[in-house]
Amino acid sequence: MIAHHVVGSGDHHVLMLPGWFGSSGGWGFLPEVLDQERFSYVFTDYRGYGERRDEEGEYTLPEISSDVVSLLDDLGTETFSLVGHSMGGACVLRVLADVGERVRSLVGISPIAANGFPFDDDGWALFDGAAENDENRYGIIDFTTGNRLTPTWVNKTVAHSVEASTREAFGAYLTAWGRADFLNEVEGNETPIKVIVGEHDPAVGADLMAATYLEQFPNIEMDVQANAGHYPMWEVPVALATSIETFLAQH
Repeated sequence: MIAHHVVGSGDHHVLMLPGWFGSSGGWGFLPEVLDQERFSYVFTDYRGYGERRDEEGEYTLPEISSDVVSLLDDLGTETFSLVGHSMGGACVLRVLADVGERVRSLVGISPIAANGFPFDDDGWALFDGAAENDENRYGIIDFTTGNRLTPTWVNKTVAHSVEASTREAFGAYLTAWGRADFLNEVEGNETPIKVIVGEHDPAVGADLMAATYLEQFPNIEMDVQANAGHYPMWEVPVALATSIETFLAQH
C-alpha cells in the first residue's frame, strides 16, 4: 500500500494532497486542530516526495491521480472528499476528472487550476530555477506570503522542501501543474467546490480565482482568509480548519 497516515476515525474520508513545497508532513499545525470524530483525513505524498522520496515516477498529474485512487481502493474507501493545496489543487481536479462519481466534495487551498498558472517569462524562469537554486525557493515563498513573515519561517519552509523532495521530482512537477491543460475534462462539473485563498497572496488569490475556478465551476464558493498568504495551514490553521470543515460537513 502507498505510504500514508490517517488523522481521525470519522465516516467522512478526506484525502489531503500537499503543495509543491510541501509533503504529507508539511501541513503545519492544521492536523492538530482537525475534527477527528467526524472525519478521517488521509495524508499522503507524491512520488519523489516525503515518505515516497525514493520512489521514482513520471511525475505527472495522471500518475498522481492513479496513485490516489489505488490508495483509496486499498483503504476500502468508495466515496471521499479531496483537499488540495496549491499544486495539490490541480491534482485533486485531476482525480475529479478520472473518478468524479466517487468525489463528495472538493476544497482547494490557494489552488492551481486545471488550465495551469498564467506565468510570464520572468515568473517561469524564477520557478523553473527553484529546482536547483534554493534562493529562488526563498523568493517564491516570501513573495506569495506578501513579504511579511519572519525569515526564520521562510527558511524553514525552504529547508523542508529541499529535505522532503528530490530535485528531479520537484522540477518535473512544475511542468505538471504549471502547464496543466485538462480544463475540458472538468469544466462545468457540478461537484461542490470551495476555494480558500489568503488575502496577502499576490499570486494565487481572489483575482485568479475569479478568472479560473469561479468561472469554470457552477457549484462553487470562495473564502478569503484574513491575515494569510499562500500557506494558511501555517499562518491561520484554526481559521483554515474551520473553513474546510464547515464546508465538508454540508456534503
